[in-house]
Amino acid sequence: MIGVTLQWVIAQSGPRSGFFLIRFLYFYFMPSNKNSLKVAFSVTNCICNDQRVLKIATVVSKLGCDVTIAGRKSGSCCNSDSVPFETKRFRMLFKRSFLFYSFFNIRLFIFLIFHKFNLLVSDDLDTLLPNFLISKLKKIPLVYDSHEYFTGVPEIQNRPFVKWVWKSIEKLLFPHLKFIMTVSDSIASQYEKEYGLRPKVLRNCSLNAGDITPFSRKELNISGDHLLLILQGTGINIDRGGSELIDAVNLCDDVSLLIVGDGDQFAFLEEKVIKLRLTNRVKLIPKCPWRTLMRYTRSADAGLSLDKNSNLNYQFSLPNKIFDYICAGIPIIATELPEIKKIVTGYKCGILISDPGPEKIIMAIKELRDNHDFLDELKNNSAIASESLNWENESKKVKEFYEPITKSILKYQVQRF
Repeated sequence: MIGVTLQWVIAQSGPRSGFFLIRFLYFYFMPSNKNSLKVAFSVTNCICNDQRVLKIATVVSKLGCDVTIAGRKSGSCCNSDSVPFETKRFRMLFKRSFLFYSFFNIRLFIFLIFHKFNLLVSDDLDTLLPNFLISKLKKIPLVYDSHEYFTGVPEIQNRPFVKWVWKSIEKLLFPHLKFIMTVSDSIASQYEKEYGLRPKVLRNCSLNAGDITPFSRKELNISGDHLLLILQGTGINIDRGGSELIDAVNLCDDVSLLIVGDGDQFAFLEEKVIKLRLTNRVKLIPKCPWRTLMRYTRSADAGLSLDKNSNLNYQFSLPNKIFDYICAGIPIIATELPEIKKIVTGYKCGILISDPGPEKIIMAIKELRDNHDFLDELKNNSAIASESLNWENESKKVKEFYEPITKSILKYQVQRF
């Protein structure tokens, strides 16, 4: 009977269309294994380097779930087997702007409609629409994880139509979400103010890095008696203090700098270092796996986070680098933004500056360079902070968030059978 039905479908719709229709019907109606849940994470970033997605996916997998992460193919790292989960990487015809997001969302929608999942996880607003539509069509739960205050990012503040589009999507969908998380109290409070829903706050703390060997100064080709600073991140973009930091280092003797990561300003900073003839003291290293990144971070004397208070996203942010610096046991030089201030003052693990102008940065650098006892005190406080601000502790909150959801899905599956 089934064979006759399939033959009729193919005869009516043609072999190619029939194949896709049959596949859709199979995956849509075929019940999943009642003892195993299939979870799909969606992210527009490179899967290999999105530590928050990978860490949360690891916790979810330990709850008995089969995890798939959908993202884009963005570099040679995507050809390796570094991600310990099933992945779907879309080849993108467009690299940025409206066409990139439109193409990605269409690809993601098609992927999700033709594959069977029990739970969807949308990582940031740029993946929410297709996930929301699929969750309604297939009647499956959706978790929304807002990594940042997306409609406040600087890249869209001077593009009113683009900002309107993203804000319209957020306003349309956010009030209908049930399971929401984000990275800081400030972002959670802003969403609560706008939509009456407060997300669960899960900070992107770092894994323990005690077993990671730092690079030696010889390996880095940096003088052993220099104060070594690091600025890291895959979003070294406009208004994040990179240019001002290079100006400050240029005016400070016995100071070297590592800039590790990627972003819109990375090429500009490379050119600036060459122009100022600082290549012997300032090293720019492309983005790399987290454990390699932490070898650089652990070799430094202090880490910097210099976001300007120029937009709501930066104002509310709690950058990943803050936790990496703490994990590495090094002090922080940071602009006085609310979420960062709470940590730096609470643990006495760094120096806050009112703005990332070169003069303020120079004062903070010299305070560490010229006062070794103070530097050692801050390093010790940072190490103490790492005992509580780590992923091993924060992951317990992830388990508490996801466990009721997975249990509810399993209960529903058992009732169906």
